[in-house]
Amino acid sequence: MAERKMSEAGPSKSQIPAASFPTHNSPRIWFLTSALSPLAVRLIKLLLAHGDYVAAGLPPTEIEDDDRSAEFRELINECKSGRKDREGWKDRIRGIRCDGRIMGQCGAAIAEAVEVFGRIDILLCSVVGTVEELSTNASTQNLARDQFETIFFSQVNFIKAVLPRLRERHNGHLMILSGISGHIGTPGMPMYCAATWMVEGYCDSLAYEIAPFNIKLTIVQPNKEISVLTNNIIFAPQLPQYESSNNPAPGLRDILTNVVNSHPDTRINSKESKTNIVSRYPKLPSEARDRLVMETVHALTAIGGHENPPARHIVGYEGVASVKEKLKTVSEELEDFVEVSCAVDIFKSDVSREALSGGSRGNGSASGSASGNAMAGPSSMG
Repeated sequence: MAERKMSEAGPSKSQIPAASFPTHNSPRIWFLTSALSPLAVRLIKLLLAHGDYVAAGLPPTEIEDDDRSAEFRELINECKSGRKDREGWKDRIRGIRCDGRIMGQCGAAIAEAVEVFGRIDILLCSVVGTVEELSTNASTQNLARDQFETIFFSQVNFIKAVLPRLRERHNGHLMILSGISGHIGTPGMPMYCAATWMVEGYCDSLAYEIAPFNIKLTIVQPNKEISVLTNNIIFAPQLPQYESSNNPAPGLRDILTNVVNSHPDTRINSKESKTNIVSRYPKLPSEARDRLVMETVHALTAIGGHENPPARHIVGYEGVASVKEKLKTVSEELEDFVEVSCAVDIFKSDVSREALSGGSRGNGSASGSASGNAMAGPSSMG
């Protein structure tokens, strides 16, 4: 396998500079849980050009798909090409085949990365998923379960595998590449959104637990087009009630069908899609992929290993505008019903009075001083 041949021995641990947080101008060692997406490949190139080291997780089902793994294999060939601008790259990357749904494989992958590079500074978990039609048959129910296995449990497995090593070093950075679907529900993507919200809730809680060990956690949320158009799209048989002619909800399925039908190799037969589960990796021109993901790639490289990274960073003005609108709606609805909400309180207190008046509590309050800086982290937005 190409990913095994490229760097079996890896660099000598004595050659790898020691971690030098808080600055990230010196080499960092990254573990990418899924390294085959267009975003991941472009991120790896930027990291290697910067002088960083990369352990690249290779999901078996994806590395065996020629179309999905084509860009990564081209990258490996570049690393081994001897080009002057690629000098040293092959010694700073290690491909590791690993199914994130299997805890034992996650532990083995983390151990291999540490054996090769000496440590892990940054774990980047990529939340990937599918778009599906809800139905009641066994096949689509399995699709829903697979969403949670891939999006939620795989990331939890990698995090659990790496945390003991980061705690031991009293240093490290967990980065979760999520999406604004972690804030905003999207018609046509209920299972994906549900699994993404699970990841975000887990990470918000985890951030408090790992703060005493000097381990940072950042959720990075690019726009939903990145997660959808750079990963496998699965179309379950469409229910007639949800066809665009019968349902006024935004026709995401129609949009994605047009995307995959724009390339002859991924075109979907309309009759087949009505009765069978159909999956496609969208084929976009390389230039279009660059425009789609590079903003997020640069954000990840800037945030990774930062002294004081944001707990949540939204990439792009469209995402910022969408999340602001969602938070505004939640706040307005809360205020509209705040008297009803507080009416159930048996004992009146300063807290309830401030809730009714819209005031904020002082720094001396119990909630404000419970965890110091950690309290502000998981709930803040970059």
